Amino acid sequence: MSLLRVCAFAKCLNRRSLFEKCAVRVSFADCCQLCVSRRNGAVRRISVLEARITQLQSDIVLDVQHAKVQFVKAPSAGRGAISGKGPKSTPKEKTDIPKSRQTAAKGVSKSQTSRWMKKLTEEKKNKLKKQQRLELKIQKNVKEKPTVKSKASKSSSMLPGKPKHAKKQVCSKKDQKQTVTDANGRAKELAELEELERRLIEQVNQWTSSKNTEHLQEASVETACQDIRLSISAYLEGSVFAGDIDRAHSFLLSQHRVMSRRKHLNTSVYNILMRVWAKKGTLNQIGRIFILLEEAGLKPNAGSYCAALECMGRNPNCSPKIVTRCLSQMEEDGLSVDDVFSQCVFRQDERDMVLKAVHIVQPDYQPDLNANSKALLLIAGSGLLQTDHQYPKLDFTREELQKRFKQQLSMEQACTVTIDSVEAAKPVTKNMAKMRELLADQRARWQNILLQALRESKMILANTNTKDYRLNLYPYLCLLQDSDYVDIMIQSVANLPPTGESLKILARDLGNRVYTKYSVRQKYQSQTVEKLSNIYNEYIDLLAKDTKEYDVLPREQWCKLEMEQSSGPTLQGGEIYWPHIVTLELGTWMVDIMVKNLKINSDILNPAYDRKLIPILYHMYTFRSTHQIGFIKPHPILTQMQQEAMETKLTFDSYVMPMLCPPVPWSTVKFGAYLLTPTKLMRTVEGATQHEVLLEQCQNLQPVLDSLNQLGNCAWRINKPLLDIIISIFNDRGSEKLDIPPPLSEGPQIPHFNPQDPSYTATEKAHMKREVINAKKKCSEMHSLRMDALYKLSIANHMRDEIFWFPHNMDFRGRTYPCPPYFNHLGSDVTRAVLVFAEGKPLGPKGLDWLKIHLVNLTGLKKRSSLQGRLEYANTIMEDILDSADNPLNGKKWWMNADEPWQALACCMEISNAVRSPDPTQFISQFPVHQDGSCNGLQHYAALGRDVIGAKSVNLMPCEEPQDVYSGVAQQVEEFRARDAASGMKIAQVLEGFISRKVVKQTVMTVVYGVTRYGGRLQIEKRLKEIDEFPKEYVWDASHYLVRMVFSGLKEMFTGTREIQDWLTESARLISKSGHTVEWVTPLGLPIIQPYHRTRTQVLKSTMQHINLQISHDMKDLDQINSKYTFSLPSSLSRQVCREQFVALHNQPILQELSNFLLYKYCTGLQTEAKNKKYQEYRRLMLLLAKVPQTGQTLKVDNNAATETKQNENAKMIIVEELIIGTVLYDEIQSKENNNSPKQTRGIPISTLITQ
Repeated sequence: MSLLRVCAFAKCLNRRSLFEKCAVRVSFADCCQLCVSRRNGAVRRISVLEARITQLQSDIVLDVQHAKVQFVKAPSAGRGAISGKGPKSTPKEKTDIPKSRQTAAKGVSKSQTSRWMKKLTEEKKNKLKKQQRLELKIQKNVKEKPTVKSKASKSSSMLPGKPKHAKKQVCSKKDQKQTVTDANGRAKELAELEELERRLIEQVNQWTSSKNTEHLQEASVETACQDIRLSISAYLEGSVFAGDIDRAHSFLLSQHRVMSRRKHLNTSVYNILMRVWAKKGTLNQIGRIFILLEEAGLKPNAGSYCAALECMGRNPNCSPKIVTRCLSQMEEDGLSVDDVFSQCVFRQDERDMVLKAVHIVQPDYQPDLNANSKALLLIAGSGLLQTDHQYPKLDFTREELQKRFKQQLSMEQACTVTIDSVEAAKPVTKNMAKMRELLADQRARWQNILLQALRESKMILANTNTKDYRLNLYPYLCLLQDSDYVDIMIQSVANLPPTGESLKILARDLGNRVYTKYSVRQKYQSQTVEKLSNIYNEYIDLLAKDTKEYDVLPREQWCKLEMEQSSGPTLQGGEIYWPHIVTLELGTWMVDIMVKNLKINSDILNPAYDRKLIPILYHMYTFRSTHQIGFIKPHPILTQMQQEAMETKLTFDSYVMPMLCPPVPWSTVKFGAYLLTPTKLMRTVEGATQHEVLLEQCQNLQPVLDSLNQLGNCAWRINKPLLDIIISIFNDRGSEKLDIPPPLSEGPQIPHFNPQDPSYTATEKAHMKREVINAKKKCSEMHSLRMDALYKLSIANHMRDEIFWFPHNMDFRGRTYPCPPYFNHLGSDVTRAVLVFAEGKPLGPKGLDWLKIHLVNLTGLKKRSSLQGRLEYANTIMEDILDSADNPLNGKKWWMNADEPWQALACCMEISNAVRSPDPTQFISQFPVHQDGSCNGLQHYAALGRDVIGAKSVNLMPCEEPQDVYSGVAQQVEEFRARDAASGMKIAQVLEGFISRKVVKQTVMTVVYGVTRYGGRLQIEKRLKEIDEFPKEYVWDASHYLVRMVFSGLKEMFTGTREIQDWLTESARLISKSGHTVEWVTPLGLPIIQPYHRTRTQVLKSTMQHINLQISHDMKDLDQINSKYTFSLPSSLSRQVCREQFVALHNQPILQELSNFLLYKYCTGLQTEAKNKKYQEYRRLMLLLAKVPQTGQTLKVDNNAATETKQNENAKMIIVEELIIGTVLYDEIQSKENNNSPKQTRGIPISTLITQ
């Protein structure tokens, strides 16, 4: 090793002036000094003091958990003074500051009380005493001298404020009485506020004392700056991955040299280049980057020293002195060797090289496994599985699961899957063959054209100045093979709908496909795929039926295996997600290439036309509401060719397909689901990052992750007989009645007319234009529905002989969703009908009865009948049931009249097979039987408010017969309609006979989830349009009328519920008005933050058009999330356990806990000056949040309450329609004592309670 390299590295390690030179980290003393210098030492007013304190609290945050600041003595006025006398103040009383607030800056005594706080407290007390004396004096004057002129001032209504004397007036007795009432009211309100503030201080002290404070290593920055930093990191990573090291190095230097751009850099950005030089073994280059870190005022972290040690490990002649000096410097920075192995993400052989360097001076050192897996142990320690239970096995051997893993890995490595279309069953006509041949020829030509255009554009971008600080797309165009980019573009053309697609959406999809392929290649390059295979092969021992039993959950087993195989690359972390704007910019560039270069001969379909090359894609503009958006639309010639070709192949992204093996269990917020395809735990708005930050800070996500893993481990298969029937109808012109979309050939003909024809009147022209618009809209809708059905049926047909799994994630509210978007068990009636469980169970003595009851539920009949009544009805129609199973298309077709016809037909087939088996009790059934709550949202509202009337209507109280809230609301609306019709209202008379349960159901069901009257009107409008007999010209007026009646009916039926909903809605409104996002924590422990709070506009400038991006950026107070709620059981819950957990949950003070949480989060540390407008809003918010709605008495019921659907112990249950765990039946509430809280409770998301 050269002396130059040794000296350079030693020089950079000896420079330790980070904290003294870092301009970002401002001390408290400097801030106070700045304040005093500006105020000239004469700050007197309480509003100024509080404004200053609020500024300090928002500017300087040491405590991550609570953002509390201690204020030091202010120095004397003067520029640059560090010490001196502060402003004079002689407080007579000392103010106690909670210990949690006594975190001071370096060099300041922790026990020293802030003079700012003393002065503020004294001013408050003096003003409070003056106000109380004034009110007592007013009351005394009123009592003793009734005729004396009032001295009340205008400002006396403010709390606390200095009164101003108004002109004296003679008060009447009424005025005197009003004055006394106002004074008493103000005194009462003042006392209430004082009590609330005292309670808040006590709760803050209690909560903060129970938490461990954590400190930020780097100053927080705005999200806009974080986006730039993320873009820089992605650019550098892309350049390094593509092998363009010089470009990456020059770009980093260009950012570092300019102070205005250097602020966007952090230590992790510099570490990207350090890892490059570490691979090459150039220690002097790493030394130079250490010097750059010092110049930037940044401190090396564990990743920096990891790169240095790796470089030393790669040098065979590395001196032990250099390693010793590096380790000593790490200790001075508060880092240990164990920190390097526990905090850093390793790729390839990096870990081995670091260990090799350490062994030069410490031959016996071995990384501490406990330190290495600290985060994993934290996650793996929940133990939701009871000690006396074993995790259930799948009906697969270890060898079968290994084979399935290899198939899934191969599919994800390719990133795309090509399958046969169900339309391939149609006979191929001469015209179809001709169009397919033409399309194949054109695509081959387009590939060559795009390949040439791509390479030319890359050459132009490559010649740009590499020292320029501006980001360009060249590195992102070198991540894949040129042919990969071309294939992605050709695929997007094939999937483009005839009506076109928004430029933003099309560009986003293109950019995401490039990122997915790049991410997969990254994992292969870093050698994580090999390690993933090793861990997965051992993980399947938990699931395989031919291995020993385990008493751990999948997440715990995976974490344990990952700890045991700590050597080699790291599976979790290391990925740098591209910012939304980078994905869009890359996609827009690809769209621009396509629009400019993809052309076709104009006479390809009609030789009579003159031959010329015309573009197959057009960039145009259209209006969505009041916004003008860019649109990419295919040429009609291309659309016609694609429709007539009816191609037999469909190409999808790999994540669209169900998985062929059990998903990787979610073990952290960034790792789980697919093997290679990047997947987010929480679906968010494009560009929003606050949810990810919130999840990473949360330490109680184990129940959420376990619930997702349990849902994902459920294996499925296809109901092949039913699928064949559906495909036959799909290929035979479809059926709108059965929800099988017909082809475009069955759509309306678009009328053609000449608008310039003078023979048409203006009225006729307007009428014909409306007909054209309606026809085009109908054709567009038919095409969308047809393609959606084609995708679903084609995927189902492709998986007809397979067993598969659906990995799950969730949205920001905690609702779980399968990751495959088209075909899953949360789809329509068609997709649900063709899915059955892979593993069957014997029906048992009552299983057949429950199949019959389930069938009656699917028909929508007998909603108010008891379970026994439904069973008796099913027995009376057994002939129709068997006929439906035997002759579904040629028999009586009884099943077609059901609410869910395809699921009803599938159930008929299952009942037929069971009754015709030798012993129905031993019949192996794989059929899903649903359990559904009676409007689950209203059930929670009724239980929260102890609303007896509402509880009865949703089957929380015992009744002779099951209640149906939807029928009840429909009956209430019908009564309103009859009354209005009798009074002569036209629309009420038109609606006679059309108000049914189906019309109002969706609106009733979603009103508790925050649906507005506008949304409810659209729902009702859709239902009315489905009624053929209803006059279409009255749909608009009828939907407006009915939505008002539905909301009125719900208010009358759920009087106790309305107060809670109004309280939650008003709380959310005031919180939003105060400038904060609405945040809360579900009883499962999941932190929730409302999106769409604040957005910043970012303009993406491309050669095609400028795209305005609305990016959510509010990230305030993400460190103050407090998780106080208990967690839930896994999703494999029996009916009895579901009921018990529902009761246990609502025996807790949920509303009071929510009130405490919101008070703590939004009403601490705010201004208390009466003249400040913000204080008035703060006071309103505090009073509202503290005033929890009154609830009724505990609901006392017995165990004989009516149920809608039960589940016997042997039958299978599908969980499809609820949050985290799934929709379950809550049909009883057992009375329990409030102080008898259970050890575990099932969580519900409070997102169902708070509306925007």
